[in-house]
Amino acid sequence: MDIPSFDGWICPLPLKNYPTIVMGHGAGGKMMNDLIQHLFASEFNNDLLAQSGDSTALDSLPLNGGRLAFSTDSFVVSPLFFPGGDIGELAVNGTVNDLAMSGAKPLFLSAGFILEEGLEMETLGRISASMANACKKAGVQIAAGDTKVVDKGHGDGVYINTTGIGVIPAGVNIAPQNARPGDAILVSGTLGDHGIAIMSVREGLGFESQIRSDTAPLNGLVAEMLDVTKEIHCLRDATRGGLSAVLNELAAASGVGIEFEEGKVPVHPAVNAACEMLGLDPFYIANEGKLVAFVPETQADKVLSVMKQNEFGKDAAIIGHVTEEHPGRVVAKTAIGSTRVVDLPAGELLPRIC
Repeated sequence: MDIPSFDGWICPLPLKNYPTIVMGHGAGGKMMNDLIQHLFASEFNNDLLAQSGDSTALDSLPLNGGRLAFSTDSFVVSPLFFPGGDIGELAVNGTVNDLAMSGAKPLFLSAGFILEEGLEMETLGRISASMANACKKAGVQIAAGDTKVVDKGHGDGVYINTTGIGVIPAGVNIAPQNARPGDAILVSGTLGDHGIAIMSVREGLGFESQIRSDTAPLNGLVAEMLDVTKEIHCLRDATRGGLSAVLNELAAASGVGIEFEEGKVPVHPAVNAACEMLGLDPFYIANEGKLVAFVPETQADKVLSVMKQNEFGKDAAIIGHVTEEHPGRVVAKTAIGSTRVVDLPAGELLPRIC
């Protein structure tokens, strides 16, 4: 079936003139992109921020032929503990993964805690122990930190900020602008696990089998992929906005079109059933231990093979390819052979998931 032309298609956008911040401004979709582009980027504009990656390569600070990578992230997930993880483990893995998406080996983290008055010491102890264990698994150290306390009722228990530093090996050049027509698109495993796990606890939903968060450190997986080939063009972990946000951001940054087959995207049966019941699309649901990779088609099978040998890539799959057609747009082929545009989410599907 011929793919129709999507030039000139216009999807409705949420009202941009918001006098106050709303939850959708942190969702990873169009509203957050508008906030970043029209407020932050215009004020802080510089060549480093223009890289638009999960982490920034500090090219002016070369290190033994490599480059330093720098990233920061904040975590406000609710609830603090959920099936498969907690806010402490999430804070470590989230920043480790942001560094890994530039091909960097993560080395050091900082940890900033905003604690609410009345938080139980036992709860904070569990979170701290979880962070320490996650650091050991990822091979990083917390090298600096800060603690602040806010009045009761103003902090929701604990918020955590982590900043990370890593080293990008020589010869590695992974960036959102590097996608090329003909690239194969790979995902490292089942999508939507984290977002549905959070929703199941928060909303008190019971499913036939427990859905667990996929929070995990992906730096080891990325290192093994780079051992196969340094010709990895793009890497992104599919967090807020899920697969849809990642593919749309990379299509826009590289000026290419993206096509994928819905039936080739791995989704756990329990997650798929939950999404059908709730009227959600798993391609828009957040993940915390899955990546999307763009690699030359000639390297795709080798990369996929090594991914499947890693515990965090055993369900990896090739789902589509990059094309010169419909630049900036993402198109999915459905099970019945039709096509649909997969756009950025407009606002918030699941708030406070990370």
